[in-house]
Amino acid sequence: MSRRPRPPTPAALVWAKAAVHVAALLPAAWLAWQIADVWRTGRDALGADPVAEIEHRTGLWALRLLLLTLAVTPLRQLTGQAVLLRFRRMLGLYAFFYASLHLTAYLVLDLGGYWTQVFEEIAKRPYITVGFAAWLLLVPLAITSTLGWMRRLGRRWGQLHRLVYAVGVLAVLHFWWLVKSDLREPALYAAILAVLLGWRAVRWLSARQTTAAR
Repeated sequence: MSRRPRPPTPAALVWAKAAVHVAALLPAAWLAWQIADVWRTGRDALGADPVAEIEHRTGLWALRLLLLTLAVTPLRQLTGQAVLLRFRRMLGLYAFFYASLHLTAYLVLDLGGYWTQVFEEIAKRPYITVGFAAWLLLVPLAITSTLGWMRRLGRRWGQLHRLVYAVGVLAVLHFWWLVKSDLREPALYAAILAVLLGWRAVRWLSARQTTAAR
């Protein structure tokens, strides 16, 4: 008879959450330090095109954290560690944080404050269209991520938060269309997303077959 995994102590959970916070904020802190270094010294800490580097890094971390958020449920199902769900909201909010930094960098640094052009850019550039759509879908998910909203929405909360699957597809597509030559990196993230969504599809079909057989 297999033993159930023992839940971590409250102190261990606090330390684990603190470690996740630190790990999630490190990329932003390192980028901020490099931006300050470029501003102070004029060195090329961010390469020949600092704006493109800032946009790339913030967008990449938004995608990575989004995939980590989607990985929580399969990991919980595989390991039986329900405590992993305690980190899903945190990771999702950090994904939104980096996605917002990514959008802000585009609006402020790339468009140079000419924000009236943003809708023209969205309309004529498909990769911007899907990227902006992904960010828009993240907004209601971030707002309704609290326990209070979960209680208010009831069953509709779960239905609303399934939008994260569409966000994942749009985010990978945004990255894929943005890259012009070497597609290996976006292909890797597309494969990870396919595995995460495929796992859910298999579980859903299995549950339906089990229900139909009763």
